[in-house]
Amino acid sequence: MAMTLIQSQTASSASSVSFTSGIDSTYKLYIFKIINIHPASAADFTWQANAAGGSGFNETITSTAFRTYHTEGGTSAGPGYNASGDQAQGTAYQWLGGSVNQDNDESASGELFLFNPSNTTYVKHFYSTLSYVLDSGGPLAYRLDAAGYINTTSAIDEIDFKMSSGNIDDGTIKLYGVG
Repeated sequence: MAMTLIQSQTASSASSVSFTSGIDSTYKLYIFKIINIHPASAADFTWQANAAGGSGFNETITSTAFRTYHTEGGTSAGPGYNASGDQAQGTAYQWLGGSVNQDNDESASGELFLFNPSNTTYVKHFYSTLSYVLDSGGPLAYRLDAAGYINTTSAIDEIDFKMSSGNIDDGTIKLYGVG
């Protein structure tokens, strides 16, 4: 399967990065590549969807999150469920990563997969993975994997990425269609 670059956006002290075009019935799989996202201050890196013809990024999401981590000093490591990163029919922005560190040499990178967003029969499934340095209890290498569904049969045609507080200081997000 070939990946086709649809759009690339680079944030520079941006409150959010919105993809408001390019998500349509052309592909059944869309992948967002998140490259070196650097927050202005430590915060959660999140996303939310908007249904075609809708207003606001506030679709209902059910999700679960799983984490793995290892401290820089080697004193602690492990996998586990991350209750802070999931939603049960919530309309909040969905975590890609929690408490991403803002130190000058740190960033977050990963992917968000969105399946068949233009389908009007089924809910919209997604999964994501993000690797970063966690701000609290660290420094520690952290990976958050999340999966779930956007609970609407309406087509999804917009995705917004933002920090839970403060700006995205730097970083690039690329949107690909796979077909």
